[in-house]
Amino acid sequence: MGEFDLITRYFTRPAKRAVIGVGDDCALWQCQPGMQLAVSSDMLVEGRHFLNTVPPKRLGHKALAVNLSDLAASGAKPLAFTLALALPRVDESWLQGFSEGLFALADQYPCELVGGDTTQGPLNICITVMGEVPPGDALLRQGAQVGDDIYISGSVGDARLALEVMRGQLSLHAEDFEACRRRMEQPEPRVALGLALRGLANACIDVSDGLVGDLGHVLKASQVAAVLTTDWIQDSAAISPAMQSLPFAKRMDMALAGGDDYELLFTASPDQADAVQEAANESGVSVTCIGRITSGSGLQVLDLQGVPMSRRFASFDHFAH
Repeated sequence: MGEFDLITRYFTRPAKRAVIGVGDDCALWQCQPGMQLAVSSDMLVEGRHFLNTVPPKRLGHKALAVNLSDLAASGAKPLAFTLALALPRVDESWLQGFSEGLFALADQYPCELVGGDTTQGPLNICITVMGEVPPGDALLRQGAQVGDDIYISGSVGDARLALEVMRGQLSLHAEDFEACRRRMEQPEPRVALGLALRGLANACIDVSDGLVGDLGHVLKASQVAAVLTTDWIQDSAAISPAMQSLPFAKRMDMALAGGDDYELLFTASPDQADAVQEAANESGVSVTCIGRITSGSGLQVLDLQGVPMSRRFASFDHFAH
């Protein structure tokens, strides 16, 4: 099968909202009047971002999900995406599963594939996603205010827990392992919550490299400090039943520095607490208050007695591992 036959069979669909989609030198998109375009790219490399054991259908889902998570963190509505795909060889079974997972998630939002590229090489997936947001409504990292509550959506630590089980470092009951593995291989982008947080959240970021590290980006951009509590790691909606089975110290490591969660971490005024909870309820996802924004710089993590900890929680860095 040649390159263009591959594209036609697995990745070409009739354009629905694009003026011109897959099949020309450039896609054409007519932006809605008065809207701003939000654009983000993410690359997934085999052996770095995913294992070769991940089912291709789940990988197709995740490849788009991590990009949609960036749109969610900006409060942007998904529109379209491009796909650049390097393949070691043509594997029709793999391509069928990958494209099914990719398009199933694309149809869920909806978000249209409008172009891209294919080549031969080590397995590498790069997606660029586009969304729209009204001027002034985008959620940014730089808006956190002193006194804001800090929230995390969903649960954190599950993906890292699955990875540690796969590495043979930990063990779980089969049902708990499958739940955590699904969180790692098939994350759900919090698009609905991101849209609902427009006008409520002062700052927002998606958690991909670890909660503490990604919060640090917000603090730096906003020129503020923060205090994180840890009582929520003891018992809250942000800690799954599988995570609850771990000793507290290990649970804390997973929750604060695990990465690959693709949850939204955001700040909002305490006056907006009821509205934030309502937004979460309407979006079908839990939110948990985990700390507050303070003046100054840096981050303090408090133990269960409220005493600042000396421990440091290192998040993932592609060039430090």
